[in-house]
Amino acid sequence: MVFPNIRNLREDNDKKQIELANYLNVKQTTYSKYELGKINIPIEIFIKLADYYDVSVDYLLGRTKEKK
Repeated sequence: MVFPNIRNLREDNDKKQIELANYLNVKQTTYSKYELGKINIPIEIFIKLADYYDVSVDYLLGRTKEKK
């Protein structure tokens, strides 16, 4: 499943995939597969991304347009 807000937030914050991969302690290729929806994103990763961008997990999932 693809979650476009994850990629959009990264690009809006001028971050590279490798930066987020390092923060999440995963390989860049793994992070790329998260963005492309090729592999499932563990809940722990969603939580870390929500904390990193200061948004809700629901926003990352596309369940709301409200960031908080």
